[in-house]
Amino acid sequence: MTMVGAEAEDEHWLDDAAGRLVRPYTVSNGRTAPSTPMELLSMVMATGRAPNGELEPDHAEALILCGSPMTVAEVAARLRLPAVVTKILLSDLVDAGAVRTRSPGPTAEPTNTAVLESILNALQRRL
Repeated sequence: MTMVGAEAEDEHWLDDAAGRLVRPYTVSNGRTAPSTPMELLSMVMATGRAPNGELEPDHAEALILCGSPMTVAEVAARLRLPAVVTKILLSDLVDAGAVRTRSPGPTAEPTNTAVLESILNALQRRL
């Protein structure tokens, strides 16, 4: 049985067992650093403003996830992308005015085990 059109193209880039077959640097257009600095514990949320032009699929999915506040780490886990690639996608959305970020508060130190356990528990509940 042969596939035609978009179905054949999707079959080439997706695999049910392996997941995404597109390299992460392709998603970020080869960029290795976000234009907006953010941490894994930074909160991101959609502003309600629509970015100019059409969004790439990964940008659109990230924007949908930002409909409710969540951390950069949560967005990365849901997109199943490396954190640095997710930061690049989110910084593109920040530059477009579609997403805003908030740095973690002083109580959310990266070495604070209570915060890390809370994030891990939240990720386990969602995935």
